[in-house]
Amino acid sequence: MKKFELKGEVRDGFGKKAAKAYRSESLIPCVAYGGNDEENLNFVVKNSDVRNLIYTPEVFLVDLDLGKTKFQAIVKDVQFHPVKDTILHIDFLHIFEKKPVVIEIPVRLEGLAAGVRAGGKLSLDARKLRVKAVPSKLPEVLVVNVENLELGKSIQVGDLQFEGLEILNASNAVVCRVQLTRAARGVAAKAE
Repeated sequence: MKKFELKGEVRDGFGKKAAKAYRSESLIPCVAYGGNDEENLNFVVKNSDVRNLIYTPEVFLVDLDLGKTKFQAIVKDVQFHPVKDTILHIDFLHIFEKKPVVIEIPVRLEGLAAGVRAGGKLSLDARKLRVKAVPSKLPEVLVVNVENLELGKSIQVGDLQFEGLEILNASNAVVCRVQLTRAARGVAAKAE
């Protein structure tokens, strides 16, 4: 899994007034949950530093450097302004090598589906899947091979197996499918 280095400063101001003051200085209030002492760690990061971490479909292990404190974390939640779409707050989850973590990993389809060759249209229904694994077993993407996917068929979560991780989505949830297009229906109707 890709790593992302992020520097921040521990913050001492809390509440709406302090958060507004931080945001006016282009700083984003953040919190890290789940540390060794189970206390939340509050800090701020520069808005420009997190752009490549947040505005991407990729998932990263974040190496947080807060001066005296350094640890690995993942982004758990991001809160955006409802109108301006600027980042208001970021929640991180402190991770440990032996402790499983739950995270959403992007799905990538691989291969040319048999149903597409027959005139169908491939659609990706689940862009990300929720998985549980120890950090060393987390992949960058979940690769799903669709070469044997026939026209009108789908691949569900229950059909997928990945080594070292557990998929938490419902087993009957559709990941991708090959749909019959109008043109393919017209060809099938003429053939009959």
